[in-house]
Amino acid sequence: MDRKSVELFAGGGGLAMAVHGAGFRPLLVNEFAKRAVETLTVNGATLREPSDTSVPGPGSAYGSRATGWPLVPGDVRDIPSFEFLAPAGVDVLAGGPPCQPFSLGGVARGDEDERNMFPEMFRAIREMRPKAVVCENVRGLLRTTFRPYFEYIKREMSLPFVRRAEGATWEEHDAVLRDRLANGSVDPTERYHVVHVPVNAADYGVPQIRHRVIIVAFRSDLGVDWARHQPVPEYSETALIESMHDGTYWKRHDDAPGIDTTRERVMADLRPPGFMSDGLRPWRTLRDAIRGVDENEGVPLPPVPEEAVRGKLLVDGVPDHVGWPGARIYTGHTPNELDRPAKTVKAGVHGVPGGESVMRLDDPTFDGAGYRYMTVRETARVMTFPDEWELAGPRGEKMRQLGNAVPVRLGRVFADAVKNALEEAGA
Repeated sequence: MDRKSVELFAGGGGLAMAVHGAGFRPLLVNEFAKRAVETLTVNGATLREPSDTSVPGPGSAYGSRATGWPLVPGDVRDIPSFEFLAPAGVDVLAGGPPCQPFSLGGVARGDEDERNMFPEMFRAIREMRPKAVVCENVRGLLRTTFRPYFEYIKREMSLPFVRRAEGATWEEHDAVLRDRLANGSVDPTERYHVVHVPVNAADYGVPQIRHRVIIVAFRSDLGVDWARHQPVPEYSETALIESMHDGTYWKRHDDAPGIDTTRERVMADLRPPGFMSDGLRPWRTLRDAIRGVDENEGVPLPPVPEEAVRGKLLVDGVPDHVGWPGARIYTGHTPNELDRPAKTVKAGVHGVPGGESVMRLDDPTFDGAGYRYMTVRETARVMTFPDEWELAGPRGEKMRQLGNAVPVRLGRVFADAVKNALEEAGA
C-alpha cells in the first residue's frame, strides 16, 4: 500500500525522517526557519511554492535522505489550503507545532501567544482529513499551570471541524467543545480519538534523557485500536546498572583508552543492582552513541584531540566532527557523563560556556580540565540522526536544529506503531 504523509514544522527533519522510514511517502513538507530549510534541501528535498496544488505521485520520494520530498518553505499560514491533499488520502499528518510559553498570567486570562501553531495543525486536519495525527511537544505542557490549556488542545484536535467563533477566547471555545463531546452527536468522520503519551526518549533506545509528550490521534470512523499498539518502554536505567555490575557494558568498551580508570570511578558511585531484573534492555549511553555500538551509527567516531579543540579543526574528515574551545562547567551546569545517556539537547544558545553540551572525558588532564564541548556530529548521534544526514548553517544553528528536533529513533517507534495500528484496522 502507498502510505502517504504530510509533515508540518519539519525543522531539521527528525520526525520527517522517522515517518518516511516507517514507510510513509511525503506529499508535502513545510518548514519556516531558513537554516532548517537549507538542511532539508541539501539532503534532497525539492522546493515548491505554497500555491502549488499538484499532488506528488508514487515514487516521488525515495532513498535514505530527503530525496524528492516536496518542501514548501515559509510560514505555514501562507499555505492557502490543504484541501487539495484530501482526495489523495493522507494517512498521517505529523509535526511538532511550536507552542511558545504563554505568560502565566496570560494563560489565566485566556490570552494566547501568536507563535502558537496548534491552530494551524487543526486547520490542516480539517482540510486534509488525515487518518492519523502525530505531534511531539515539550513535557512542560503537562505542568499544572498549563494542563487546562493542554486538555483544550486535545479537545480541539478531537473536534477540529467545530470552528472557534471570531473573538472567542480558548476558554469559551473549550466550553463549546465540552458540550459537543458530552452530547455525542458528532459525525465520526469529523471526530478524532486523541491520546497523549509522556515519554523519556532514553526508554525507547535514544542515548539521551529527553522528556517529551507525544500526541496521537486517529479518525474515529476507522475503528483503530491504538491501545494494542501504543509503544511501551523497552530500555531502562535499571538494566544499564545491571549491565555495569555484571560487566557486559564495560566489555563492549574495553578497548577505550582510559576506560579502567573511568570504570573504577563510575562503579564507586553506582547504586547496587535490584533484586529482580525488569527484563528490559540497558539505556544507551553517550559512549555507546559516540563509539557506534549499534546499527544506527555504524562506526565509532574518531577521538577529538586537544589540538582540534583549540583550533576548531575538523577531525579525520568526518562532517561536523569539529572541536570547539572554551568548555567549562559551573554551578547548575554539570557535564554529560560518557556512561549515562546524554542530557537533553537544547535549542537555546550554544557555543557559550554551559554544561548542556559539555562532556567529561576519560582523560582528566585533557586540555587541562578533562572536559570539552560535544561536536555537532556527536550531538547528532545523541539525537539518532544518521551520519549521512547533513546539517546546514554555522555551529550554533546546527545545534539549534538538533535541539528542536524529534530524535529519529523515538519518532520511528511511534510512526511504526501508527502504521501497524492502521493496517490492523484495514484503514
